[in-house]
Amino acid sequence: MMSRRQGLLLIAPLLLVLAGFFLVPVLMLLPTSFGVYEPGAGLIKGAWSLKNYSQIVSDDYYREVIWRTLGLGFSVTLICLLLSYPLAYLIARGPERWRVPLILLVIFPMLLNLVVRSFGWIALLANRGLINNLLMQLGVIGAPVKLLFNFVGLFIGLTHIYLPFMVLMLIAAIRNVPRDVESAAATLGSSRAHVFMAVTLPLSAPGILAGSILVFVLTISALVTPRMLGGPTYQVMATLIYDEYMQLLDWPSGSALSFALTFMAVAIIWLSSRLTKRWAGMA
Repeated sequence: MMSRRQGLLLIAPLLLVLAGFFLVPVLMLLPTSFGVYEPGAGLIKGAWSLKNYSQIVSDDYYREVIWRTLGLGFSVTLICLLLSYPLAYLIARGPERWRVPLILLVIFPMLLNLVVRSFGWIALLANRGLINNLLMQLGVIGAPVKLLFNFVGLFIGLTHIYLPFMVLMLIAAIRNVPRDVESAAATLGSSRAHVFMAVTLPLSAPGILAGSILVFVLTISALVTPRMLGGPTYQVMATLIYDEYMQLLDWPSGSALSFALTFMAVAIIWLSSRLTKRWAGMA
């Protein structure tokens, strides 16, 4: 039987690669996040300050962007979960002959470039886009409804983009739930609804957690779609960090925002993992 030491030796090369290409570059930005930037003068050498972190919690604009980003992340994750679970259950428990065609339909949008999909939503949601034109022709609205450069457009676009990730995670989780356990619960007199709520749903908790974490992290760190559907005025954390780095050249502020976003994501992932394990009876 393989010992723990042998196992660590086997994965050591992979850990070194991950540390060298992912962890080290991130840690190199840590000193930069404490630097001092002066417009026109650039990064002041030898100067250190906590201002970049303190302004994240003290500045009203930064706080608004943080809450907007977290709200968007939770909203997209929740709606993706609610929409994906019935579809994933149908694919996992449905007829075998329909499984592959349905999975292909789920992953088909992922074959298109992210920019192309975002442009598609611009064509649909613009003031004179297909949706507004259709609603005005039907007499539902008298003037175009603003669906772009706000929460609504960004929410719709990100939900469409990350929905397949949630579906695929849930399909694997539901298929791993033993049918014998469900049959045993039904034999003991449980209704189908009770079997689902008491057996299937808790046992698929690992897939729910994995899919939710994946969608949440991808949503709060998305850059291309928020820039295209949110525009330059509707900022989220990723677009704000990009502007700090590339437009304002304020690397200390951008680095501090990056670490703040990472810390929030890790904290929320840890908390959700603990709650999910307790709900599923694994802790």
